[in-house]
Amino acid sequence: MALTIRPISAEEHLAFVSRQRSVSFLQTPAWGRVKTEWRSESLGWFDGDRLVGAGLVLHRPVPKLKRYTLAYLPEGPAIDWSGALDEWTLQDWLGPLADHLKANGAFAVRIGPPVRTATWSAAQVKEGVASDDVRRLADLAPEHREPAGARVVSQLREAGWIPQSPEDGFGLGQPQYTYEIPLAGRSEDDVLKGMNQLWRRNIKRADKEGVEVSVSDGGGGDLEAFHELYVHTAERDHFTPRPLSYFRTMVDAMRSEDPERITLYLARHEGDLVAATILVRVGTHAWYSYGASSTEKRDVRGSNALQWAMMRDSIAAGCDVYDLRGITPTLSVDDPHVGLIQFKAGTGGQAVEYAGEWDLPLRPLLYKAFTLYMSRRG
Repeated sequence: MALTIRPISAEEHLAFVSRQRSVSFLQTPAWGRVKTEWRSESLGWFDGDRLVGAGLVLHRPVPKLKRYTLAYLPEGPAIDWSGALDEWTLQDWLGPLADHLKANGAFAVRIGPPVRTATWSAAQVKEGVASDDVRRLADLAPEHREPAGARVVSQLREAGWIPQSPEDGFGLGQPQYTYEIPLAGRSEDDVLKGMNQLWRRNIKRADKEGVEVSVSDGGGGDLEAFHELYVHTAERDHFTPRPLSYFRTMVDAMRSEDPERITLYLARHEGDLVAATILVRVGTHAWYSYGASSTEKRDVRGSNALQWAMMRDSIAAGCDVYDLRGITPTLSVDDPHVGLIQFKAGTGGQAVEYAGEWDLPLRPLLYKAFTLYMSRRG
């Protein structure tokens, strides 16, 4: 029987997510409430009356042409990308999606298949940074290639989808490269032993200095304290901070779906807030989402204490993955971004390449105009 697609309620969508081992938090109904500048809708794939897939679509209007939108499914949709349900091809899933969205005013669809294509170990990353002959992850043979990921990439190309993979792995959407720590079947001691000596020493230093870690739902002024420190971090590290209202919306929306979906972690030393982070969890996948740290008292290693606390809590929650989110694929010591991957590689784990984001033009002239507009804007 052919798959059909139609809008579903937030309740139906959330019920589907809760039955999966893991779905990206960017594909939960709550995320549509967080992204207030986009119009959102939940779509469901049906085999007869049975819901077998779901996706959160964020609609971005074309400048000066509000009728048409870019339909964006970040890190989604949540469908059978592995091909385990072999009665349907990838086109059986994505064809109805494109038809539905075009009929409802989309000029293009952008998806982010949540499938890995390759992984590199922490040891490989370290060796690559030390080598004069290696400048990018792609210069190293991966420790593991994912056949399912390669199959998805090949089928998307054949179906006319266009890859949106910037050179540094970051674009206007989600990063193609992440750093992840596998947790399945591992104890706290296993994870700690996988870290490099500096990370283990910093965790011990925080404990010796008396850094105290607490968790919060964001109430009692804790979210405001996090945001104040986050703004300080943004000024120091030269990035544009999100407003406090964004984090209030994020916490309220996610906690309304699941009280354990999002947690604020705070590290204090002698009463002073020295670091703060936000952890998000859906099913067996945990994400380090935002972090902040004070310039003073950096030597007490509050950030390391928080990372270790979040890892331990993720293990206790039965998570398969602790996700440190995006990295750039550079390994050149001359690149200012290399410090990011070096820092994350110190935790052990692995660098992961995903299939990246892909566009399917539905109205080619509008899509061409939109890409031109975005290139000039960038």
